[in-house]
Amino acid sequence: MLARLADDLDADTATIREVVQRLTPDQRHGLRPVPTPLPLVPAIAHRFEDVAFEGRDRELLLALAVCLDDALDPLLEFDGRSAAEVTSAGVGAHLAVHAGRVRFIDARLAIWLRATTSAAETAAVHGRLSAVFHRRGERVSADWHRARASLEAEPTTAPELTLIARELSEAGYPDRALLLAREACEHAVGEDQDEARLVAGASAVGAGFAGEAAAWLGALYPHGTERYRLAGLGALIVAQTVLQGAVPEVDPMSLRPQTSDEGDWRHWTRAAALAAILCAERGDRRGMRTWLDALRDGASRIGAEHELRDPVVALSWLLVGDRDIEEVAGSGPVSGGMLRTLRAAVEGDIDLALRLIATDESALSGEPDPFVPGYEHSPVVQAYRAVVEVLLLVWRGDIGVARDRLIQAALCLPIAMPFAGLGVVLARRLDLAVLGELGPFARSLTVALPGGAKIDLLVDRGIQSFLAGSFDDAATTVRLWSDLGGPQTTMAVPGLDELAVIAAGRGTTEASIEPPEIALAQRLRVRVATAGDGRWRAESDEVRDIARTLSSPFARARVETMLGTQHAIRDDHSSARIHLQYAERLFELSGATAWARAVRGRLDRLDAREGSIVSSVGALSACRAAWSPHLTTRELEVAMRAVGGAANREISEALNVSVRTVEVHLGRVFTKLGVRSRVELTVLAHRTEQHL
Repeated sequence: MLARLADDLDADTATIREVVQRLTPDQRHGLRPVPTPLPLVPAIAHRFEDVAFEGRDRELLLALAVCLDDALDPLLEFDGRSAAEVTSAGVGAHLAVHAGRVRFIDARLAIWLRATTSAAETAAVHGRLSAVFHRRGERVSADWHRARASLEAEPTTAPELTLIARELSEAGYPDRALLLAREACEHAVGEDQDEARLVAGASAVGAGFAGEAAAWLGALYPHGTERYRLAGLGALIVAQTVLQGAVPEVDPMSLRPQTSDEGDWRHWTRAAALAAILCAERGDRRGMRTWLDALRDGASRIGAEHELRDPVVALSWLLVGDRDIEEVAGSGPVSGGMLRTLRAAVEGDIDLALRLIATDESALSGEPDPFVPGYEHSPVVQAYRAVVEVLLLVWRGDIGVARDRLIQAALCLPIAMPFAGLGVVLARRLDLAVLGELGPFARSLTVALPGGAKIDLLVDRGIQSFLAGSFDDAATTVRLWSDLGGPQTTMAVPGLDELAVIAAGRGTTEASIEPPEIALAQRLRVRVATAGDGRWRAESDEVRDIARTLSSPFARARVETMLGTQHAIRDDHSSARIHLQYAERLFELSGATAWARAVRGRLDRLDAREGSIVSSVGALSACRAAWSPHLTTRELEVAMRAVGGAANREISEALNVSVRTVEVHLGRVFTKLGVRSRVELTVLAHRTEQHL
């Protein structure tokens, strides 16, 4: 939305602010398109208050303002002057003409012109433009201007506008299609109006305007023509799912066609397929099974088992984490291409997955798709493609490249829609990895999430605190996340298992989709975090050797960081430096500059504090957080009091238990933490506090 406003408002900050204040919340959040034309705000009025144009020049500028494209020849035919004459006249100072195209030098002039021209004058310009485009044989623009020229409803224009809008939507221009379909709705009556509403809603979904789509498609229920209701059912389910955060609770069988028409059954079957995928994206297995049953029923009626049912069933189960599925093929950018891409990634070949996205004849390339016919070139499908590509880059360890790609996509695609907001989660995690904090893109995308969307914010806060050196806050935050069930996205994104608390309580919702290497790196970090002193040497050597096989520089760097930290805790400063230096360089290689800075800070502290011991026992909050996953609540209290110097009897009196109970608890603490005495326990506590 902001990128569009920057284009239309000459990137003027004051004007953008004033226009944004006039927009509705849904428009600001990208759920509805911004109005066309944009409102005349004081900043624009002030900008042109001293500007005046004589009749002919004003009509030419107004014609440019209301045209659907920027072709120069139709405007010259409208005006009657040559290009040289126009550019040398006074009006030429406001126009940029090049290679047969023309645009306003200051885009805000178009808004001022349309707002300060009467409806009758604007209609007259539309009428003249309609005649120009009719002579040129350009029926899209001719019919558009003909409809806009009418001050009263012209039902005869509606079917042609609707047809053109449908063609534009399927060609990948949903914004323009929505504009024409909305105009068709203004003129249409009866079934023509239902068809125009269908095309408007479908175009809105393709553009990513979920709120707009739900309004247009919802108008078809309950009294709209049945065939148009069924044709729009899938798009309506998508729109409502985005707005509500979950697939609508509705019995698929209650929406089945009442006729035997194959087209109606095909629409219903595709709607069931869409709903199944949307449930899978959100980890809703029960809902997914319900809609898959409907898909099987519909596919058997229309004979679409191979082209539609099989790839959608396979993709659905893959999205919820079931990799033991029958090998099936599919065609098109979603049902086939995405299935091949994700399957290649989870089998460990991320480079192949990226090649599948990049090649024209394979994944997500825009070939005809029986799953989403008419949407192959739409921004929403492109958004799915962009989010998958960014995720693959993250899995490969190209953090800086992934962030740049996501920012580029966010300027023109609805990246918050795919996979239940995965694009927003990635934007936040990538900002934290590179900047150490949330940048403007991640913050804007987060605010723009629909009210029903849910993404986990606690891990983000934990990562930010961890990278800033606030270990206690990070541990507390991640502990709270674990207590809440450890919610995660259905596809693995970088979390914060550097803290042992995650190793003990990852939660019940394990990430469904991840390459073997990402899973391996996570297991290595858990091993490092949970290794006691008794088996540390053998464990660390084995983890080190396995970590060298990781091809992702980001994944390996995180393992090296944990190895370095644990070596430092055990006073093996030489090994600690080696691992931390590896980690710093690997983080820099991946583009994760904030992680690199955090490791550099650890190296600096290691140099500054070498051989020192923390004197304050009362402030061992980091140690308490690090031990809490390994010990029970009572064992932790006994351990911390012992580290503080309390005798067994003092501990028993403070906790109101027997001395024998304290001794039993201490014995269990020694075993779990791999120490043999109070002295070793105290040394371990101070080292943990110092280096974490």
